[in-house]
Amino acid sequence: MLKRFIIVILLNAGLVTFCLASDESQNVCKGSPDKWQELFNGKDLTGWKHVGPGGDTVEDGLIRTHGGMGLLYWTGGKIGNCVIHVVYKMRDENDNSGVFIRIPIEPREEWMPVHYGFEVQIDNHPERSGEDEYHQTAMLYSLTKPLVNNAWKPGPEWNTMDITLDGPRTIVVLNGIKVTDYKDGDAVPPRKFDFEPQRGPRPNFGYFGLQNHSDDDIVFFKEVAIKPLKK
Repeated sequence: MLKRFIIVILLNAGLVTFCLASDESQNVCKGSPDKWQELFNGKDLTGWKHVGPGGDTVEDGLIRTHGGMGLLYWTGGKIGNCVIHVVYKMRDENDNSGVFIRIPIEPREEWMPVHYGFEVQIDNHPERSGEDEYHQTAMLYSLTKPLVNNAWKPGPEWNTMDITLDGPRTIVVLNGIKVTDYKDGDAVPPRKFDFEPQRGPRPNFGYFGLQNHSDDDIVFFKEVAIKPLKK
């Protein structure tokens, strides 16, 4: 049976109402659960689109972030019951970026994904900007704290992040270590800053993308791939 939820959001000072189908039919994460589907071809940004300030280029087979804050999202459709595999490195000892997931509609600007999706953060040292462990690499930004501390590697070492979307549950494994395990409805802290996401449920199926944060935060992505969960 098709279930639908009405979500009302305030977007660009206009009220937008949209429906989210919660059934598996909208999920484009298909194929073998034993084989990765590569979404970045190492040559150009075919299949990707950028919204917001800044941008991304492909340099030496890597996606490179420029300026920001913006989002490079995969245009292939909504995914869920899926694993997202990302291999990235920071240009400097520490830089800021993120992997946005569970975005309810195709992005048209940079702030809707912040408030109505989740950001899997990339920032090893949030304390340097007055933030705490809830804002550390591989956390759902401002919502979860690490199950294991300091699983990240400093720039310019490579990090591997695997994000499992299992219905309403989100699991993040960083460099082989599970650091986040969150299910919609779990307790979260109140918002501390106005740039933190609005609290509330997220869809089981949504768009995802890579953040470009600022001119001072350069991150490179080598691999981006997905595969469905084993049934």
